[in-house]
Amino acid sequence: MAPPWVQELHFPHLNIPITVDRIAPVLPAGPIPASPGQTLYLSNIDDMIGSRVFTPTIYFYPSNHHKQVMQTLRSALSSVLVPYYPFSGRLRETQNGKLEVFLGPEQGALMVEAHSDMALAELGDLAVPNPAWTPLVFRFPNEEPYKVLDMPLVIAQVTLFRCGGFSIGLRLCHCLCDGLGAMQFINSWAKTAKTGELVTNPEPCWDREFFKPRNPPLVKFPHIEFKKVNDGSSLTTTISGAKAIQKCYRVSHGFQAQLKALAQTGEASLCSTFDAMAAHIWRSWVKALDVRPMDYELRLTFSVNARPKLKNPPLKEGFYGNVVCVACATSTVSELVEGSFSETARLVGEARRGISEEYLRSTVDYVEVDRPRRLEFGGKLTITQWTRFSLYESADFGWGRPVYAGPIDLTPTPQVCVFLPEGEADPGGSSGSDGAMIVCICLPEYATDKFNELLNMTDSRENENVNN
Repeated sequence: MAPPWVQELHFPHLNIPITVDRIAPVLPAGPIPASPGQTLYLSNIDDMIGSRVFTPTIYFYPSNHHKQVMQTLRSALSSVLVPYYPFSGRLRETQNGKLEVFLGPEQGALMVEAHSDMALAELGDLAVPNPAWTPLVFRFPNEEPYKVLDMPLVIAQVTLFRCGGFSIGLRLCHCLCDGLGAMQFINSWAKTAKTGELVTNPEPCWDREFFKPRNPPLVKFPHIEFKKVNDGSSLTTTISGAKAIQKCYRVSHGFQAQLKALAQTGEASLCSTFDAMAAHIWRSWVKALDVRPMDYELRLTFSVNARPKLKNPPLKEGFYGNVVCVACATSTVSELVEGSFSETARLVGEARRGISEEYLRSTVDYVEVDRPRRLEFGGKLTITQWTRFSLYESADFGWGRPVYAGPIDLTPTPQVCVFLPEGEADPGGSSGSDGAMIVCICLPEYATDKFNELLNMTDSRENENVNN
């Protein structure tokens, strides 16, 4: 019997006992091309308010090599911090509030060594992100949310389990790299650990001055993705007033293809699978939350990789900084709830295709002129697409691919939805994914059943259009 096209994935509620054995800095293994006291420029894309966060991820390995794990990972990280030396620095603010990397003595990354009396098998299904895994990712006692200043920019907690397996809980500061840049850094660390020799392919490139603002700045677009909204809807009060529950779903390739077919309006090549999935999630979310009033304007934001847009000149190979633009689609509640699915998908596609080299340059200049100081969540759902990241391929440190690689807990940011690749423990792919994705989203409890129902459905009107 074939699995359902959309399958809710469940995870157990756990208490994971952790004992921290050692917390110590990891310094570059050799000289770096910067002297103590030197500062490094961060671009306005690196320094956008949405980048001033740590991205926590976790990797699970059911291996039996305890004696080698800590030393291997520590030594490899130390080696990699030579070419990736900015990760050994700290962030600080300049007078106008802009961030820069400061390189001082004895800074380095941070490695936390821990163990647990549990076995990996007791954690349940390791394919489903579980907020209960939070103790496996290190946070300082009483650490403030969104704190990035004077923090180690790489924080790695290695937890050894009773069974011989282990996890790597990783926090990378988003100001230094976007998702693709993070994959490049992790891949270098993993290959260095696996081979015992420093591997950098491609050679890392800092070059953040590539995105310096124009003089004078030239803002050509309204950049509604950053605008503050006076939220008069039920959305924010609903989300802030109710406990967020993380829900995860496996969405088959077949269902994604059906949604894409339903979204076509005669311009088949213009609608992507992402457009269709994002439109379906957005509509289902708004309907499940029963947002009011109906004329309230909502926003869907998502990051677009702008690397392919840069032609004059193109980015250097090995650049690992942020090269993402925030695309934004807008629609009233009534248009989302009562309008056609294909129209919503068209809005998403137009926002995605609107990201150009000029839009990226305009974003840089907008941040220069009006540096946003806080994240704006009013009327907004943000979708983050990780399906094209080499999460599993980049993380073989010598003990095979992880059985899970990805985020843990979305509840601190309940208006964020993540699209993840389905895990594949077998490198040969014989027991792996069929093109399915994992969708993780947070909902108040009263909306979970309705969202599940809507996620499994396509509009009957759209189905009639396809069948006719």
